[in-house]
Amino acid sequence: MDLDVFVSAHRAEWDRLDALLRRRRRLNGAEADELVTLYQRTATHLSVIQSSAPDPQLTGRLSQLVARARSAVTGTRRASWHDVTRFLAHGFPAAVYRARHWWIPTALLSTAVAALLGWWIGTHPEVQSSIAAPAELRELTRPGGEYETYYSSNPAASFAAQVWTNNAQAAAMCLVLGIFLGLPVLWILFLNMLNLGVGMGLMASAGRLDVFLGLVLPHGLLELTAVFVAAGTGLRLGWTLIDPGPRTRRTALAEEGRAALGMAIGLALILFVSGAIEGFVTPSGLPTWARIGIGIAAELAFLVYVYVLGGRAVRAGDTGDLEAPERSAAVPTAA
Repeated sequence: MDLDVFVSAHRAEWDRLDALLRRRRRLNGAEADELVTLYQRTATHLSVIQSSAPDPQLTGRLSQLVARARSAVTGTRRASWHDVTRFLAHGFPAAVYRARHWWIPTALLSTAVAALLGWWIGTHPEVQSSIAAPAELRELTRPGGEYETYYSSNPAASFAAQVWTNNAQAAAMCLVLGIFLGLPVLWILFLNMLNLGVGMGLMASAGRLDVFLGLVLPHGLLELTAVFVAAGTGLRLGWTLIDPGPRTRRTALAEEGRAALGMAIGLALILFVSGAIEGFVTPSGLPTWARIGIGIAAELAFLVYVYVLGGRAVRAGDTGDLEAPERSAAVPTAA
């Protein structure tokens, strides 16, 4: 494409669009229709230039022009309680539901890895000795030892806040780093399962696995589910880079990336609940069965939330992405 010829052919349209934008509050009906038409044409011109003859200066000018026109055509939109309600009732559960074929296998395989690591550590004294000295291991696993006092070592509120922050960061990293073909996600998952496996193995070797599970399950069910959802979504995002399906790679990554960003917010709320359980329920004086019952109830509530609300939203066409008016305008391309 001859860029100079293209610019000469369409410069008048761009200048006219710029003039209309400068006086957009005083446009009559015909001029408003003209602005919309020129906006659509200029968006197409920008796409053609970007793909055929990218020129930084011209691309910058047209990008700014298209952005101003889009704002004029769609108007400025403010977030409202309707957006929050829609996100919690439709967008977030729909995104989690759509990703279930990734995070459920992730959860099952990760749990199996943690159990295998726990068995290996618990049945091999030489592995235990490589983790810590015998005296340190006894201090960790004895009644009233570090594994038990960990959950009550700080005031409940500050401990819950610390746990929530750490877990939310881990979930966000899984979501964001998935773009690197999912490899960092696998490493984050392994470290989490290794940490869980070490605790299970050491406490099992001391004959106190029941105590360990009684401390971990109340908050761990919901906490690990949130981590598995984040990891599965991150892996899915990485796979989208490899196989975008019928969409263009750019479109697929944009759609899945926006859904993943929304999931980071939703999972932060879920991890807030698990952090509150870990800070206030796990170290409480409630019987073990009651503490575990609270954890199971929280886990079941989340799964019902995802499968009932999320499934209904997906069947209604929700993907967890932004609503259509909020997305960037898509320029038609030839098949």
